[in-house]
Amino acid sequence: MNVRQTDMGALLAQPYDYPPDRDFSEPDWRRIPGFREVAERDWLDARWQRRNAVKSVAALRRTLGDWLPDELADSIFRDQRERATMAMLIPPQMINTMNVEDLWNDPIRRYMAPAFADRDREWPSHPMARRDSLHEADMWTVPGLTHKYPTKVLVELTTTCPQYCGHCTRMDLVGLDVPQVTKRRIEVRTKDRYELILDYLRENRAVRDVVVSGGDVANVPIAQLEDFCLRMFEIPNIRDVRLATKALAALPQHFRQSEVLSGLERIARRAREREVNVAVHTHINHANSVTPLVARAVRALLDLGFRDVRNQAVLLRGVNDSLASLLDLSFTILDRAHVIPYYVYMCDMVPNSEHWRTSLDQAQRLQHDIMGYLPGFATPRLICDPPYLGKRWVHQAHSYDRTRGISYWTKNYRTSLELDDPAALDLRYEFYDPIDTLGEEGQEYWRRYVLEHGD
Repeated sequence: MNVRQTDMGALLAQPYDYPPDRDFSEPDWRRIPGFREVAERDWLDARWQRRNAVKSVAALRRTLGDWLPDELADSIFRDQRERATMAMLIPPQMINTMNVEDLWNDPIRRYMAPAFADRDREWPSHPMARRDSLHEADMWTVPGLTHKYPTKVLVELTTTCPQYCGHCTRMDLVGLDVPQVTKRRIEVRTKDRYELILDYLRENRAVRDVVVSGGDVANVPIAQLEDFCLRMFEIPNIRDVRLATKALAALPQHFRQSEVLSGLERIARRAREREVNVAVHTHINHANSVTPLVARAVRALLDLGFRDVRNQAVLLRGVNDSLASLLDLSFTILDRAHVIPYYVYMCDMVPNSEHWRTSLDQAQRLQHDIMGYLPGFATPRLICDPPYLGKRWVHQAHSYDRTRGISYWTKNYRTSLELDDPAALDLRYEFYDPIDTLGEEGQEYWRRYVLEHGD
């Protein structure tokens, strides 16, 4: 324990003890009934991992056997029918990092296989929640290309992932239809859409920074990803490219495949030749997801010449919303896997996400509490992403009505929606705390709001 001596001789512990007290080894998948007979060569095979991903509660029962309590299985099944905005898709790798002895409280289960009982009964959704909560599709200048920031764009190459997270901010577009959500479809053919995207980047010389995402770039065939990237690197104004993938933790086996590594090596080499910085952004929410396989996948990318691998977590109640869990995550990815803690986003206001979301007040306190433990370059910034605005550090709120849970934010640039709006920079943009975190006066305000306006 880290301590210091006081004038009175007492020993006081630090609020957080470094290093994290956790084993760093690959969990034995054979402890799980459905994987008991799986050979190592199959476990390390990305194709086997994809083929055996869990896609239903019935498959989850078969995989986990008696580790999955009937009450929890029934609650997950009900959630899939009545609340879930994402279809179930959990690779064996992710199941293997769950605490199968306490699945009710396991942080990874809580966002990969949400249960109906997890969610807030009175307020499963905030009245201001929206399917496309960030209005990214409203800012499409080409189908699948969001131009929100003056010099940066988001490109969605695909609408699928190797795993589906319950809190997905792109639940409007990504994945299969579920009972609650018929997904938006991009009608333009993929090949034609890529041409339109590249044409837009050529014609808009103010764009220097491209996030290549989806979905997940690990679900884009490597030859297709390589062709898109190499053509993009030829555009003179493109200086920074970030490839976004959850597969580093969800499916590290993907990065063992020789054809994938060869394609990524050519991407990294061409980027260096063109003096383009190319990095990888990943999405790891809990330290338990970080295993030696994940560390080896990251090392492979760094050895190929990618500038950095950075993590963009989502702040989720019951997953990583404490000082200890957030610092455990940050130190584990930094020390064990050489991933830079980058952003921790407040969970966006998608439907049925209230039980995951935190108040701005809590996010501000967490940002305060983690300062001073990590190197400056590796201290994650907690981020709020108000609709129609874009990412803001949590302490940048212009004002904050804590009673009603409404924070107000300003912007210093125009999105593609507001290029002809002279008042855009004078507006206030709102973000909302989860209603169950408010006092009785605030909760009553929102009850009246629903009665007057509906939800």
